[in-house]
Amino acid sequence: MTIFSRIINGEIPCHKIAENDKFFAFLDINPVQEGHTLIIPKREEDYIFDISDEELGEMIIFAKGIAKAIKAHTGCVKVGVSVIGLEVPHAHIHLIPMNKMGDLDFNKKQETDHEALAKTAEGIRSKL
Repeated sequence: MTIFSRIINGEIPCHKIAENDKFFAFLDINPVQEGHTLIIPKREEDYIFDISDEELGEMIIFAKGIAKAIKAHTGCVKVGVSVIGLEVPHAHIHLIPMNKMGDLDFNKKQETDHEALAKTAEGIRSKL
């Protein structure tokens, strides 16, 4: 069982943004930018391109609504999308608020501040 499945099951706390029957969205605990959110399927699948076309389409549509809420909350120019998938063997999409290209630098992750993350999650949820 991946760490993401444990988050979905409530075994590990997270700053949840939204979920439906197939997907789950929560804040990255070491964000690249404020509002950095992960979108994951509830069904474990390691590689995003092993997900069926239908499920991948549904995942992107789910992410679209979250991205709009992130943009509304943060006031960023755009929400960048990144799929890396090396650090956790569970398919996921990074949604990262950005105002310039350098805002997507994964080598500049922020320290975990759960109080700030809770406020950010609340703000994003209020825009859904």
